[in-house]
Amino acid sequence: MDGMQNRWEEVQAMIIAYGSKVLLALVVLIVGFWLIKRIHSGVSRAMLAKFPDETLAKFMSGGVDIFLKVLLMITVASMVGIETTSFVAIIGAASLAIGLALQGSLSNFAGGVMILIFRPLKVGDYVEAQGLEGAVIDIGIFVTTLETFDKRTLIIPNGPLANGNIINYTRSNVRAVEVSIGVSYSDDLGKAKEAMESVLANDVRILQEQGNVVAVVDLGTNSVDFLVRAFVKTEDYWAFFFDSRVALKAAIESVGCTIPFPQRDVHMIQTD
Repeated sequence: MDGMQNRWEEVQAMIIAYGSKVLLALVVLIVGFWLIKRIHSGVSRAMLAKFPDETLAKFMSGGVDIFLKVLLMITVASMVGIETTSFVAIIGAASLAIGLALQGSLSNFAGGVMILIFRPLKVGDYVEAQGLEGAVIDIGIFVTTLETFDKRTLIIPNGPLANGNIINYTRSNVRAVEVSIGVSYSDDLGKAKEAMESVLANDVRILQEQGNVVAVVDLGTNSVDFLVRAFVKTEDYWAFFFDSRVALKAAIESVGCTIPFPQRDVHMIQTD
């Protein structure tokens, strides 16, 4: 009888000892999850306020959420007497193995984060990168998607994209349109220049305050070559790019000048 009494007392002591730990661990777990939820929402709002990109905000706040939950579970496990040293070692080894297995993907992930933070390009920009060019239609965490003029879809991994050269043609609100055009050596260069300047002066799309250029840049094999440069708004670039060729040709011809085509003089040598 005394033995059973002693055992019951031991059981009661264990219940009191472990019960209080389990109860405290449950309280910490509940409060921890509540706090993590609040922190997750706060981080998400802060990310959206500083970097207005929903994809980046979700991934960053999600990463914080996972880290805090793992930390909470380790803390709760240690509170109830579970040895956590092995857990930490397992998590470390798993992280190392995953990191080695996914080196390329992690590089693309880091590149995506860098692109979304520093924003060298955004959706709608026309860019050239990694030997490809097109309009940006999506920036993901791992890849960026471009669309070409002929509606081909180009997918570029973010790792090489973030570490390579990027030419962003639409980052500025203003772009320069350049045309190289040649006139005959026998033509009046002054008339040709005035005719081309009149085209630039009368086109409402040209930003006159930026300064236009009509100048001789080369004495070519078959022609005197002019450079015509004008600045337009980015959205007017392609329309003026195509229209300018037609207008400049018509203006040159209207003053009696010509655009020569390649010619060769052939000398016939007669031998006995």
